[in-house]
Amino acid sequence: MLTIYGRKSRFCDGVSRRNFIRIGALGLGGLALPQILQAESSSGIRKSHKAIIMIYLPGGPPHQDMFDIKTDAPPEIRGEFKPIKTNVPGIHICEHLPKLARMMDKLVPIRSVIGAEDNHYDYQCMTGRLKRGEPPGGWPSIGSVISRLQGATEPSVPPFVGLEPVMQHKPYNASGPGFLGIGYRSFRPAGEGKSDLTLNGVTMDRLADRKALLASFDQFRRDVDASGLMSGLDAFNAQAFGMLTSSKLLEALDYQREDKRLIERYGKGDSKVRGDAAPRLLEQFLVARRLVEAGARVVTVAFGFWDYHSNNFKIAREDMPMLDQGVSALVQDLHDRGLDKDVSVIVWGEFGRTPTINKDGGRDHWPRVSCALMAGGGIKTGQVIGSTDRLGGEPAARPVHFQEIFATLYHNMGIDVNKATVTDLSGRPHFLVDGYQPMRELVS
Repeated sequence: MLTIYGRKSRFCDGVSRRNFIRIGALGLGGLALPQILQAESSSGIRKSHKAIIMIYLPGGPPHQDMFDIKTDAPPEIRGEFKPIKTNVPGIHICEHLPKLARMMDKLVPIRSVIGAEDNHYDYQCMTGRLKRGEPPGGWPSIGSVISRLQGATEPSVPPFVGLEPVMQHKPYNASGPGFLGIGYRSFRPAGEGKSDLTLNGVTMDRLADRKALLASFDQFRRDVDASGLMSGLDAFNAQAFGMLTSSKLLEALDYQREDKRLIERYGKGDSKVRGDAAPRLLEQFLVARRLVEAGARVVTVAFGFWDYHSNNFKIAREDMPMLDQGVSALVQDLHDRGLDKDVSVIVWGEFGRTPTINKDGGRDHWPRVSCALMAGGGIKTGQVIGSTDRLGGEPAARPVHFQEIFATLYHNMGIDVNKATVTDLSGRPHFLVDGYQPMRELVS
């Protein structure tokens, strides 16, 4: 495998290492591009460009302190935060989310998400399913499924990009391409991203020997074929090299090309990491918009560490204003650019938090009900879906299963969940969701 090393940098896990490009594996996406290009060619899907941006909140955000404030609950459940009015009459959310409150007509809080389990992983948010009973290879993430079904919009931009940090321990980054194989894995620009895609110290002339390049691909194939998750390479390898040498993806990752006023609207992130989750990088919200505008179909972003077993309100006072700024800037930006009908936004975590505040001033895991926030994709916004009981511990009206949200996201991408299937390693076809339909309140 040909490896091109770049300058030293420090990743979010604190380990100093060199950035690099593995041409044989095309950086971080395995053999994604050749196989995706093949899928694109065979499916004939080139014109439509719907997209999804998923903001994943590792650890499980406190639903009753964000979008479901319980003013009539006792103090040990109600907590310290007060609700504020939004620009939609009758809808109230947390006082620390004022920017989202002012644009509630563009949003849909879902207060009654069900179907979670008490496990710290992104698996359910990324796949819509539980790990128990999974088929060999595991369930594929939504980005992998869409890559398989719809392919790339153009060769130089991968259809599925994961902006989550690459960490030494990965309890919050457990999902992947599953039984679809490494060819449909997300492309992850690790570290600073931009440096990983730069041929530092290597000129294009030095890469002109295409035989040597393809030989490195062939060697990589021989090294990994035994896994059974990857088919052989073919003529699409030539287009894979086109992605490495194109500037479009590199430019999309360079958010500094944007107007400074827009960058300021998104805000400056915080690279510090609490626990073993993700830094609070507001810049990634802007990068996500740039990536879908450049051609990506699915972009996932991990933001913060929401496992508030202690100091729930102190930490939330830091996290929520940053999330408020990033999400509001993203949604407004999509509207300003006329992308709100095409780009779906989903914000959520793996479960909710306990109604009762514990002795350490925190809330513990609560898989019985949680919340989500949706926007864009042409859905009917300016409404709240579902409710919980007086204590915020159980769904009271309109429970919404994880897979209903997935069905809605697939619908927004132009995929019929009643017809589309993906095939596992044994050749068995699977529907994308288990009989669930797009949410009738959101789609026509």
